[in-house]
Amino acid sequence: MATNKKKLLITESMSQQGWKLFRERGDVEAIEFPNMISAKDFDAMLRQHAPVHGVALGATAFGENELDASQDMKVVARIGVGFDAVDVPALSKRNVPLMVAGTANSPSVAEQAIFMMMTLAKRGTELHALVRDGKWATRLGLLPFDLYGKTLLIVGFGRIGTRTAKRCLAMEMNVLVYDPYKSAAEIKAAGCEPVSDLDAALPRADFVSLHCPKTPETVGLINAARLRLMKPTAYLVNTARGGIVVESALHDALVEGRLAGAGLDVFEQEPPPVGHSLFELPNVIIAPHVAGVTREALDRMGEQTARNILSALDGEHIRQNVINQDVLG
Repeated sequence: MATNKKKLLITESMSQQGWKLFRERGDVEAIEFPNMISAKDFDAMLRQHAPVHGVALGATAFGENELDASQDMKVVARIGVGFDAVDVPALSKRNVPLMVAGTANSPSVAEQAIFMMMTLAKRGTELHALVRDGKWATRLGLLPFDLYGKTLLIVGFGRIGTRTAKRCLAMEMNVLVYDPYKSAAEIKAAGCEPVSDLDAALPRADFVSLHCPKTPETVGLINAARLRLMKPTAYLVNTARGGIVVESALHDALVEGRLAGAGLDVFEQEPPPVGHSLFELPNVIIAPHVAGVTREALDRMGEQTARNILSALDGEHIRQNVINQDVLG
């Protein structure tokens, strides 16, 4: 029997709040697929269920081949805000919107950035090990630092950067912002100091926190030359995307004492190879790309992703969550 239901492929990381919205609709059929599915298997699944009208993606890549396999794609959505694995021009060419989860995980990533800053400055892992290993008497040789009164440079002043700034201002930090796509007036209105020259701002910063998207413009943004501009007492935190920081240059700066420490939630290769040179350094803290994947953020992102997809199918797109605005009438 023919069906008029719109068919959706939904990654397994979709929250129950999102699934609930799909189940409430009698005009959609949502099918789950593994988040770490191979490109070959995903292509086969799309062809098996074609025509497919919408997808909700985790880490899965999506481009020309997947558009061909799905046959009648109406909307591509990410359960998150990054979209470097999606071929946006290919979607735009076929008038398919790419939608992201808006502000759903922004507070979570901002909190993780601050957690990493505080863990580094307060020497969380080092002092834990000192007590555990019976070296209490040496504690004054590992004095922690305050964030109070320090200067933070935020690179990227979007949904996450603005929230990180707001929280750091509450801790009485001085916040500089580098974002060539934001007006100085907007940055000043948020209580921050706009800087137009990244190289001139880096020597001023006690902390640098990256919140920009991964684009051809930002790949390798923090390279050996820029790391040399930073204070030897400064800390670098990357909760944005791997590849924005040149990891080999970061390793050299840390080993040579030209940087105090680093916090990394993202890597050039994910998952990074076991035994990565950065992993054993005592002034580096790492996480497996989970800054925006708290329990609460998953709930919020799942619900927002479902709303995004349904809005597109209904022809009433949630416009602020569409990346390729050129496809909207």
